[in-house]
Amino acid sequence: MAQTATRSKPATRTKSGRTPARAAKSGPFGGESQELLRGYFQQMTLIRRFEERAAQGYTQAKIGGYCHLNLGEEATVVGLMSALRKTDLLFTNYREHGYAIAKGIEPGRVMAELYGRSTGTSKGWGGSMHMFDSDAGLLGGYGIVGGQIPLATGAAMAVDYRGGDQVVMCQMGDGTTNIGAFHEALNIAALWNLPVVFVVVNNHMGMGTTVDKASAESDLYKRAAAYRMHGERVDGNNVLEVRDAATKLVEQARESGTPALLEAVSDRLKGHSVVDPGKYRSEDSVQQARANDPVVNFRAKLIDAGVLDEDAAAEIEKQAQADADAAVAFADDSPHPEVSTLFDYTYATPVANDSRRLPADPVF
Repeated sequence: MAQTATRSKPATRTKSGRTPARAAKSGPFGGESQELLRGYFQQMTLIRRFEERAAQGYTQAKIGGYCHLNLGEEATVVGLMSALRKTDLLFTNYREHGYAIAKGIEPGRVMAELYGRSTGTSKGWGGSMHMFDSDAGLLGGYGIVGGQIPLATGAAMAVDYRGGDQVVMCQMGDGTTNIGAFHEALNIAALWNLPVVFVVVNNHMGMGTTVDKASAESDLYKRAAAYRMHGERVDGNNVLEVRDAATKLVEQARESGTPALLEAVSDRLKGHSVVDPGKYRSEDSVQQARANDPVVNFRAKLIDAGVLDEDAAAEIEKQAQADADAAVAFADDSPHPEVSTLFDYTYATPVANDSRRLPADPVF
């Protein structure tokens, strides 16, 4: 069940003509379209298979640097992205591969970025933590904890200044709520009525420290009340609950510039990053996370409701595996960036006397 903190600003109706989150025709899951439900399962399964192949690529030394996976958070990812229009803007932390795919970026380009290839979303220079695609509205994954929050708030201010109807979604982990930028951004967003929805994906741990041991107020959504902002908590393992809550908050922000804080409680099935064995976790917590697996459980519910049968589910899973394998093949076949392009994107516009000297080049 969703939980809500006190809010001071009234909800506003969604604009007429907007594509509804729920399908009109009757069916299982309270009238949800069977096609839509199958689509959610397909997206969640694709993200699961993609991340599994990313983990494999890391162990094969095809992926370097840091690599953080969305394994176990697929329902949250798909639910949040289903609430956004293509023109809406997304800022994420470094755990963003699934968000990039669900926002409409081709899996091959996402994998190519992980592989450091020139066909990747950031031309191979960003890697796992720095996806970027302005056409898709993904304005960056950010490696600095909380680095995305001031930028997302600034983007919402730009939307408001220009009189646009875009909404900014700013995703972060639970540990981010303890840094100063989180509080400063929520304060400004509430004061200036900015169209931004802050989303905390609470997977119970900031790296290896539990939320209860790191946060005096462990119900993170309640922090919104300090800024007279709407705060809400949802089950991050329930794709429909996440979608419905996010859609409501996104449309309120679109209509009236009402910011909000959404907390999605989820589980991560692996360590903080690919190289983290997660030895700090108890066996009970590991087993609980596996029992909450959103992909496995959603599959079972769809079959029980008659939306899928075993053959149809297996076919979706087979296609997802093929798509993930194709993304790997695309990345493998893509060229590395030319060394001469190293400084091409240092500045957005040309800068006089910009040094492009490589480490082995002479000073003069």
